[in-house]
Amino acid sequence: MVKGLEQPVQETVVTTEDGDHERFTHIVLEGYTPEGGDFVALGNSVVDGMVNATPVTALCGKVWVPGRDPQKYPLCPTCREVAERLGWSLPS
Repeated sequence: MVKGLEQPVQETVVTTEDGDHERFTHIVLEGYTPEGGDFVALGNSVVDGMVNATPVTALCGKVWVPGRDPQKYPLCPTCREVAERLGWSLPS
């Protein structure tokens, strides 16, 4: 190798967030409407979480700040189980 013409070594560092290996789409209950009443919010909405970087809570109990495309991940099995126990219909 000619002195001064050495190629710099490029190091690729891959960082992962906690839980990257277990990414799921979660279900968030944003509120409910009692019979004959007005909507009652239970916490931050997913949209609010994405826009304002505020955490939301899933049916399974996971708390996180939403920011990724949920269509890229499988549905959380615990969220699915809770939703089905509540009688909600979910896509297969």
